Amino acid sequence: MKKTNQGTRIGFAILVILGTIIYLAISGVQANKSYYVTIQELQGMGNKAYTRHLRVAGNVQPGSIQHKGSDAEFVLVENTRTLRVSYKGDEPPPDTFKDNSQALAIGTFGHDGVFHATQLQAKCASKYAPAQPGQNPTAAQAAGTAAMVAPR
Repeated sequence: MKKTNQGTRIGFAILVILGTIIYLAISGVQANKSYYVTIQELQGMGNKAYTRHLRVAGNVQPGSIQHKGSDAEFVLVENTRTLRVSYKGDEPPPDTFKDNSQALAIGTFGHDGVFHATQLQAKCASKYAPAQPGQNPTAAQAAGTAAMVAPR
């Protein structure tokens, strides 16, 4: 009789441990999940926008960047829609974060109408621009290489 009682205890302990591991795995995935939305989709989400971790992309509006130490405030533009963004992260904005650059803000949308970003990624607008009509591609590549090698 003792062996069955001990087997029941061990089985119950295994179930509790497995249940705990499954719960932690599911809650960890939910906490790290973020939805990618456009500015238009974000503005049409209603109350769902305030409760989700989101990623929003757009172009940085020229003249809108205001640095405050390692934090920044700026406006993202997508077609005719705009979104004010307040970035407060562990690191300063990347070097490629400039006017007209493509930026991806990761964070939450606040009731104040401002997107509160904790992470920020950016591409340099001029670096990825296509070659101008009539421009020799090898000359453009050489100019880009020279700019990368030239001392500052």
